[in-house]
Amino acid sequence: MIVRGAVLREMGLPSPYAESRPLRIEEVELDPPGPGELLVRIRAAGLCHSDLSVIDGSRPRVMPMLLGHEATGEVVVSEAPGFAPGDTVGFAFVPACGACGPCAEGRAALCEPGAASNMQGTLLGGSRRLSGVHHHLGVSGFADHAVVSARSAVRVDPELPPEIAALFGCAVMTGVGAVVNTARVRAGQSAVIFGLGGVGLSALLGAVLVGAHPIVAVDVVPEKLTLALSLGATAAINARDDDLVEAVRDATAGGADYAFETVGNAAVLAQAYAATRRGGTTVTVGLPHPSQTLTIPAVSLVAEERTLKGSYLGSAIPSRDIPRYIALYRAGRLPVDRLLSSTVPLDGLNEAFDELAAGRSLRQVLVL
Repeated sequence: MIVRGAVLREMGLPSPYAESRPLRIEEVELDPPGPGELLVRIRAAGLCHSDLSVIDGSRPRVMPMLLGHEATGEVVVSEAPGFAPGDTVGFAFVPACGACGPCAEGRAALCEPGAASNMQGTLLGGSRRLSGVHHHLGVSGFADHAVVSARSAVRVDPELPPEIAALFGCAVMTGVGAVVNTARVRAGQSAVIFGLGGVGLSALLGAVLVGAHPIVAVDVVPEKLTLALSLGATAAINARDDDLVEAVRDATAGGADYAFETVGNAAVLAQAYAATRRGGTTVTVGLPHPSQTLTIPAVSLVAEERTLKGSYLGSAIPSRDIPRYIALYRAGRLPVDRLLSSTVPLDGLNEAFDELAAGRSLRQVLVL
């Protein structure tokens, strides 16, 4: 079949993207699903920094590529047990094989075949169903249809609006998961979140969910700081504050128990590390350019028993966590609808990524 989607053929074109047009809306041939795969009618797909980092070249991928990884849709054809036409599904951007070492340990986000297929721009197992175009993180959701491995798909509540359902596949799973799964923050422990995009605000919602206190939000955009306070942050600090680290330490009575860096910047990660207390934990979620390096006082890891750790996909088991987070949203405990900035059409993606790059949006969602 022929699908219409947003194809990136060259990374690193200059912004504004409204002028350079890195994403071209093209017709691409899509082969039928093979064994263990699904053909899905895409209903909505979120715009994420992981897409932007491919567009600007800071996250190199094989080209050309049909982008989009935070999506939801309806199964049209199923060649996999457990899924049937008409099922509503969301996607995880790491397909989990279920058999490798990390999968066997319950660490689906670190699936080795899944990581390899993502790097190669294929579906799990090495197949490619897009003619002449690579898949993005096993999804390629910026199109009206996609073929995905069933290992990338999770059945979700069909009554959930698509523009909300899409958010659970990346922003919510990554941000909330960093708090709940990676850090395992307990009630009464303090948390600071550096960066208030879709993932950062999801981490904030996760901190509120588990009863963290105090919760400090850090960003450079005043409107995001105001929103963070309305979502449950107890303090909001502008990252341009000359004494940012000291301001965070003051707000957390000497340093945070947990700091979450969601910006993808080594300098911000160093600030997050410095803002934790003795025995504190710094969790990094953002994806910096591969050339960036981090410098910290090495002795502090031992003498102050600090922990620095990464969190990918929120250390999630998607089949468990996506339905769980949706249930919490339904119960009013994870108001992720507050993260939705706007919906955009397929032809408006370049302009929307300008908004994302400038920090003027939270989560924009492509609706198809």
